[in-house]
Amino acid sequence: MAKTLSVLIPVYNEKRTVLELLRRVEAVTLPVAKEIIIVDDGSTDGTRALLADLGGRATVVLHEKNRGKGAALRTALGRAGGDLVIIQDADLEYDPADYPMMLGPLLDGRADAVYGSRFLGGPHRVLLFWHYFGNVIFTLLTNVLYDINLTDMGTCYKAFLAEKIKDIPLRSERFGIEAEITAKICKRRLRIFEVPISYSGRTYTEGKKITWRDGFSYLWCLLRYRVSD
Repeated sequence: MAKTLSVLIPVYNEKRTVLELLRRVEAVTLPVAKEIIIVDDGSTDGTRALLADLGGRATVVLHEKNRGKGAALRTALGRAGGDLVIIQDADLEYDPADYPMMLGPLLDGRADAVYGSRFLGGPHRVLLFWHYFGNVIFTLLTNVLYDINLTDMGTCYKAFLAEKIKDIPLRSERFGIEAEITAKICKRRLRIFEVPISYSGRTYTEGKKITWRDGFSYLWCLLRYRVSD
C-alpha cells in the first residue's frame, strides 16, 4: 500500500521565507505522497495573509496567539494523517532536497526515527560558534544520560514512523520540544538513524529565534524526562 508523508511546518513571523519553503517542499520528488500541514503560531508580520491565499496547497491551522514551536508541532502532529512525518522549519535553514536521504531508513525498515545531522559532513554555512558549542554540550549530555551516540540532538530535521511518534506524550510549548522528543525516543529505545544534511543557518539579524535562554529548557527537559514522562 502506498505511504504518505506528513510535512509538519511550524511558522512564526516568516513572511520572507514561507512561500519559498513551501515551493521547495512541493518540488521534492519522493516515492511517497505528501501532505503539508502549516501551523501559524500567532504571526504578526503578514505571514497569515500569505497563508490565507494558499488554497489547497496545504492544510493551514492558526494559533490565536504565539505559544511556541512545541505547541505548534503538537498541533500539526494532531492533524497528521501520514504514515511518516517530518519536521520542517519555515526559515530555509534546512533544505527539503534532503528528504530522500531522511526517509530512506524509514522506508526500508531500518529505523523508527531519522535525525538529519549538521555535523556528518554535509555542506553548511560557517556561522555562530557559541550556538554550535551549545549544541555540542547538549548532545554530549544527551548521550551520557540516555546511553546513545547522536551527533546533533538539536537538529530541526527529525523524521519518524507516525505510529511511533504519536504514541509518545509531548508537553513542551517552546524550543524545549527538541530535547523532549530526543529524550523520549531515546528512553523508549526507538531505532534511530542519523544522515548528513546541508545547513544554511541564519544570524539573529536575519531572523534566527532560538537564544541562549532556550538552553535552560533543553537542560530541564533532558534531566526531567530521564526520570519521568
